[in-house]
Amino acid sequence: MSGWGREEGKSGFFLLTTRGCLSAAGGMALLMAQVGPVLAAETGAPHLDGRTLGLGWVAPFAGVLLSIALLPLLTPSLWHHHFGKVAAGWGLAFLLPFAVVHGVELAIYEVVHTALLEYIPFIILLTALFTVAGGVRVSGTLAGTPAVNTALLAGGTCAASLMGTTGAAMLFIRPLLRANSIRRYRQHTVVFFIFLVANIGGALTPLGDPPLFLGFLKGVDFFWPTLHLAAPTGVAVAVLLILYWGIDTALIRHERVLSPAVVDKGPQEPLTLEGWINLPLLLGILATVMVAGVWRPGISLTVYHVTVPLESVVSNGLLLLISALSLRLTPQESRLRNGFSWGPILEVAKLFAAIFLTIIPAIAILRAGSEGALAGVVALVTGPDGQPVTAMYFWACGLLSSVLDNAPTYLVFFNTAGGDAAILMENLPLTLAALSAGAVYMGANTYIGNAPNFMVKSIAEERGVVMPSFFGYMLWSGGILLPLFGVLTVLFFWK
Repeated sequence: MSGWGREEGKSGFFLLTTRGCLSAAGGMALLMAQVGPVLAAETGAPHLDGRTLGLGWVAPFAGVLLSIALLPLLTPSLWHHHFGKVAAGWGLAFLLPFAVVHGVELAIYEVVHTALLEYIPFIILLTALFTVAGGVRVSGTLAGTPAVNTALLAGGTCAASLMGTTGAAMLFIRPLLRANSIRRYRQHTVVFFIFLVANIGGALTPLGDPPLFLGFLKGVDFFWPTLHLAAPTGVAVAVLLILYWGIDTALIRHERVLSPAVVDKGPQEPLTLEGWINLPLLLGILATVMVAGVWRPGISLTVYHVTVPLESVVSNGLLLLISALSLRLTPQESRLRNGFSWGPILEVAKLFAAIFLTIIPAIAILRAGSEGALAGVVALVTGPDGQPVTAMYFWACGLLSSVLDNAPTYLVFFNTAGGDAAILMENLPLTLAALSAGAVYMGANTYIGNAPNFMVKSIAEERGVVMPSFFGYMLWSGGILLPLFGVLTVLFFWK
C-alpha cells in the first residue's frame, strides 16, 4: 500500500484517521448523524430475531470476503485505488434491503449498536496500539538469520499475551522486516509471524485477544486461560518455531548460493531503542483496557435505544489521548525512519467497517441457535446425551472465527455451552478451554480471522514483501495449521 505515503505533520493523524473512519463507516456514519444522545434509556428498542432470517442475508458478507480474496488478484489496480468503495458497496447491499424489509428503525438501531459498541471501540483500540507501537524503533544492525528471526518470533509471541496480539504485532513486525530487508525470501517469515504473534501468542491472558477479554467480562478468572491453555499453546508455539527455523535455515542456505551478500554475522552496530516514551504509553493502553473491564460506575449514555456505558466512553477517550500523546512526544523522524504510515490502519478501518456491518445477520442467525438457519452448526457441538462435544467446540468455534469476528463467535458458543462462567470453569473446563483456544488459534487461518493479520500484511507489502493472496495464504494455513490443530485436538480436546 505504498500509495498512501508518509505524513510529515503530527496533526496528520487526526485528519487521516477521522477521514478514514468516516469513509469506512459509509452509511453507518450518515445514519448516526441523524440521531442524538438522550439521558435516559428509551423503551421499546427494536429487536432482530435471527430465527426469521434466511441464509440469503449472509450474501453481502460473503461478497466482502470474496472481494478481499479475489479482486487483488483479478484487478489489483482497481482494488488498490477503490477497495473502500467496494467495501461501502457491499455494506449498502446489506443495509438498504434490510431497511426495506425490516424497517428503517431496526436498520438504524443495528447500525448504531454495531458502531457504538463494537466498531468504534475496535478501531480506537487498534489505532492506539498501532500509533504507540509504531513510535518504537529498534535501531542498529539486526541480521535476518534463522536464529535472529526465530528469536524475534518467540519474543513477539510471548509479548502477545501481555500487550495483545495487535500491540505485539505492531511492535515486532517492523524490526523483523528491517532485519530481513536484504533477504531474498521473506514471505514465509511474515506468514509465520501472523500465525504466532498476531494470533496464537494471545491465548494466555484476557489482554491477549478480544474473545478471552469477553470471557473475563463474563466472569472467567483472569489467569484461567494461563493455566488451562498453557499446554496446548506451548505445544503449538514450539512446533511452529521449530518448523519455521527449519524452513528459514533451508532458504538462507539457498540464498547464500544465489547471493553471497546475505548478512548473517549478527549485529554490527549496537542496538538502541528510539521512542522509548511509547513503552509507558503502551502500559497505559493495557491499564485502560483492564480498568474498563472491571470498573462499573452504573452510569450510561443512550443513543437511539443503545446504552453506552460510561466506562466505554472514558476508555475510548483515554485511548485517543494516549494516541495523541504518542504523536506529540515521539520524534517524527523516528516514525519516518521506522517506515510508519497510516495506510494499514486506514485499510483495516474501511474493510472492517463493511465486515462489521454485513456480519450483523450472520451473528443473529448464530444466536438463534437450533431455531436459526445455521442450526446444524449448533447441533454439531452437542451430543445425543445433551452434553457438549469438546472437540467440536474447538473446531466449530475456530472455523467460524476464521471468517467471522472471533469475539461474538466466542460469545455464541460460550452461551451455547451454558453461559455461566462459574459452572464452565468448575464442571466443563475442557469445553471452555476448547472454545477459547479455537477462537484465538484459528484466527490465523485467514487474513480476516483477526485484525492484526491484515495490518501485518499491509505493512509487509509497504516494505516490498510479496505476500500471498487470500487463498494463497489459506494454502499456508491449511497445510501447516490445520494438521497442527488436529494434533492438538487429539492431545488436549478429545473426550
